[in-house]
Amino acid sequence: MMKKFARTFLFAGLCGLGLMAGPALGESGETLAMLDRLDPGNWMLRMRGSGGGEERMCIGSGRDLVQLRHRDLECEQVVVVDRPSEVTVQYTCPGNGYGRTTVRRETDGLIQIDSQGTRNGLPFAFAAEGRRLGTCPR
Repeated sequence: MMKKFARTFLFAGLCGLGLMAGPALGESGETLAMLDRLDPGNWMLRMRGSGGGEERMCIGSGRDLVQLRHRDLECEQVVVVDRPSEVTVQYTCPGNGYGRTTVRRETDGLIQIDSQGTRNGLPFAFAAEGRRLGTCPR
């Protein structure tokens, strides 16, 4: 009887963990809808903290903001938080590190980004404000 209870409890716990982990990218048309609402184009990221600085980039979709330190790499992504004004995505890039990025939308042209992880064996962490500047230069 105790073994049956333990198996049932373990199964229920694992199912609950699966629900808490969130859907992987691409499983649902609604997943990361907030990022899809951000205006594509030329964006400026103003880094906060010591070192500061600005970074300009042309994005085709708000999803381009998830892997800023691992651009153009094939990485496995897991959605951790998916709310109308905030998303968090954790990703792993085999042989190239990993990251966890939170994007909070203030408007379709103003966001806050917090990202941390490792790249080439070294840690990174940054917080930035992103503002859309207009269309991408040609």
